[in-house]
Amino acid sequence: MQNYYLYIDECGDNNLKNYDEQFPIFTLCGVIVREDKREWLENEIHVLKDEFWGNQHTILHSRDIRKCQRGFEILFDLEVKKHFYERVNRILGTADVYTIVACAILKESYIRNYGRLNDVYAQSLSFVLERAVFYLEGLENEGKAMHTVVEMRGKKEDEKLRLFYNQLLDKGTYWVNSERLKRYAKSFTLLPKKANVIGLQVADLVAYPVTRHILDPNEPNMAYEIIKDNIYTEHLKQVGIKIIPHT
Repeated sequence: MQNYYLYIDECGDNNLKNYDEQFPIFTLCGVIVREDKREWLENEIHVLKDEFWGNQHTILHSRDIRKCQRGFEILFDLEVKKHFYERVNRILGTADVYTIVACAILKESYIRNYGRLNDVYAQSLSFVLERAVFYLEGLENEGKAMHTVVEMRGKKEDEKLRLFYNQLLDKGTYWVNSERLKRYAKSFTLLPKKANVIGLQVADLVAYPVTRHILDPNEPNMAYEIIKDNIYTEHLKQVGIKIIPHT
């Protein structure tokens, strides 16, 4: 049995009632990593942390990196910042290490079409799991197990998420029935940020450039250029990102 890990993080918030008009989007981003590739990825990130902080305790967080805060004040030094981004880009730009699947909700047009009452986190999770199943089905090796890992958000939200995941296992999604989903989905784990899970940090790092690209595909976005080849592609067509409503 070959193990694959689906790490899921978000960019923006899933609140449709009051949202930032300067950032009117919610993206749920997953990265799929095969077990042996996960070991490589974890080792590379550990070496990176040792190089810049002398320990492996620092948790990579996209917003803090961009703001040079909460442990990332060293990036105010432009030479350090340049070297740091070169190292991160080299890791995230390595081919065939991880695969991106994501769902983005464009809030303004979503509300016009569907209202404000839907659970867009749950809707996004359905798509991310569907695409993960499609990806695994397209691989040649047999006997694949998917272990989903999500960062905790709060007791109430986590309980709701567990319930929804179990409902998906029982009923399936629109495109993937229960039997197909259960064939791959073997575990679902919620972990706190302080658990320092490398896969969740990678999901966080790729979620922001993917989101920025969706908001404005014509805006220069070097980070997106680094990671875009890792987006799930099928028959030379990028199918790993869903935008709702469809644009």
